[in-house]
Amino acid sequence: MARDMSDKEILKMELDQLKKEVNTTRTSVSTNCAETIAFSEELAPNDPLIKGVPDEKNPYKGDKGGCIVT
Repeated sequence: MARDMSDKEILKMELDQLKKEVNTTRTSVSTNCAETIAFSEELAPNDPLIKGVPDEKNPYKGDKGGCIVT
């Protein structure tokens, strides 16, 4: 795409992007980290990767027979 554009068009596109970015609301990393941790801790009780899957709901658990290789 950039090959089909003149230098002037590319610079205009970059300037437009910078104008959008300058108006973006910024927050500190510490605030974002705190929010991410709170979000993760809020969802952790229902997360099967953390909590595990109950045996009665786990289709892969249990003695359903085995595979016999002869």
